[in-house]
Amino acid sequence: MTYAIKNGKIYSCDHKDSIIENGTILIADGKIKSILAEGETIPAGFEIIDAQGMIITPGFVNSHTHEGVYNGTVGEMGFDVNEMVNPVTPMVRVMDAINTEDPALIEAVKGGVTTINTGPGSANVIGGQFALIKTFAKTKMVEDYIIKAPSAMKAALGENPKRVYGRDKKMPMTRMGIAAVFRKAFIDAQAYGNKWDEYYTKKKQAEEKQEMDKIPSEPDRDLDKEILLKVLKREIPIHIHCHQHNDITTAVRLAEEFNLDLMIVHCTEGHKIAEFLAEKKIPVSVGPSIVGYEKSELRDISFETPGILHKAGVKFSIQSDTFPRLLYFQILPCMAVKNGLPINAALRAVTIDAAEMCGIGDRVGSLEVGKDADLVLWSDHPVANFYAENEMTFVSGEIAYKKA
Repeated sequence: MTYAIKNGKIYSCDHKDSIIENGTILIADGKIKSILAEGETIPAGFEIIDAQGMIITPGFVNSHTHEGVYNGTVGEMGFDVNEMVNPVTPMVRVMDAINTEDPALIEAVKGGVTTINTGPGSANVIGGQFALIKTFAKTKMVEDYIIKAPSAMKAALGENPKRVYGRDKKMPMTRMGIAAVFRKAFIDAQAYGNKWDEYYTKKKQAEEKQEMDKIPSEPDRDLDKEILLKVLKREIPIHIHCHQHNDITTAVRLAEEFNLDLMIVHCTEGHKIAEFLAEKKIPVSVGPSIVGYEKSELRDISFETPGILHKAGVKFSIQSDTFPRLLYFQILPCMAVKNGLPINAALRAVTIDAAEMCGIGDRVGSLEVGKDADLVLWSDHPVANFYAENEMTFVSGEIAYKKA
């Protein structure tokens, strides 16, 4: 379909934070074909949508969640988020479990969320592979939702792995044990990579000398170590779940030890070490600050954290985890604004900054020519005014939601 959305106030969230009054967005083939200023002629052949009096923003990008694999409406059969049999399970892939009929995905477009980074939970030290997906497609096939898979390797420090394995008197049951299990997994992966390098070297030497009988046997494949090698080569980033400030610094220490491409997830006590994170240039995915004190690690949880990180110069996004429902995702940046975060920074934290942190800023997160036509028409600014209502959501150029 081709659409011309005219007369809206466009918040582009580009590198200039351009705002276009009474602009027009042309959509064709799922992409933004052009953005016209007021008074420019709309070409023939476009279905006109009048956005007079509305605010147009990029669709929200949720940098960390478990939607699609954590559906409580069908009981235990909907819980595919944690493979709690081994503290190291990097081979598992979330895309093998995503249910595109999960109510969370259906609600997401109503909440203005068009892209999510979803994956395994935090029960394991290394939990598995995340995927970036759209929240709407015209089919039920998960392949039609995928933007990037794997998008990250999930790891976790602190309370969750301690609780899951410590209660059974298994390692890890301490923070020391968690870090040791993490290190061992990557050291084993390095050794596995060396074994394959040696094989390829000897194979090449034998072929060059035409001594085919000296070609060694291939090493046995190990899917866990194979995917961790890609993390070691920085082909896949690692997203480490941590709340407490000491776990955050441990995550940085481990990432530096193995030269990993790190993003901190949750960063609940990030406000305590904001200058450290800024100095290290570590991006963080903050939230969901709306939860209570269900765990000891959340005792200092606050919506002030994004504002403090912003002031320190830390690149951050705001995410939901699985709270609140994506229908109400808007409340998260609004609450950050209420607690000191500038409005523009809050909008970027759920659009372009989130997209860039997840490695897909070239496709989504801002309204620019050539990018995916993921956008939302609001009755007012969605971050400045929580009462702003979603009038219409576009995902990949298709109308995914329209207010009745």
